[in-house]
Amino acid sequence: QFQLVESGGGLVQLGGSLRLSCAASGFILDYHTIGWFRQAPGKEREGVSCSSGGTLKYADSVKGRFFISRDNDENTVYLQMNSLKPEDSGIYYCAARAGTSIGNYCKPALFDSWGQGTQVTVSS
Repeated sequence: QFQLVESGGGLVQLGGSLRLSCAASGFILDYHTIGWFRQAPGKEREGVSCSSGGTLKYADSVKGRFFISRDNDENTVYLQMNSLKPEDSGIYYCAARAGTSIGNYCKPALFDSWGQGTQVTVSS
């Protein structure tokens, strides 16, 4: 069964760190494009960071603070989030699409498999 399960969300203070995990089952992550997305209340889902082949994508708002990585042995993708701000709050989702991607591919509409999400709340 094709499944993505996120974990690692929680409540953190301004300037704190969290590491989100996304464990994949039923498919091999290494053969897929992977993304982290977030959605705040009343806002559209947005791309945070994506990985495909040797390329990494980051939203301007998180560059230098967030880092995406994969552990192919564990079939898991991570999002290390540092220097968190209240505007980083939202539900974080991981998503996958088959194959590699090029160009501006870190967009929710391009991904067809999604996890259930994990809540991140940054207090000021």
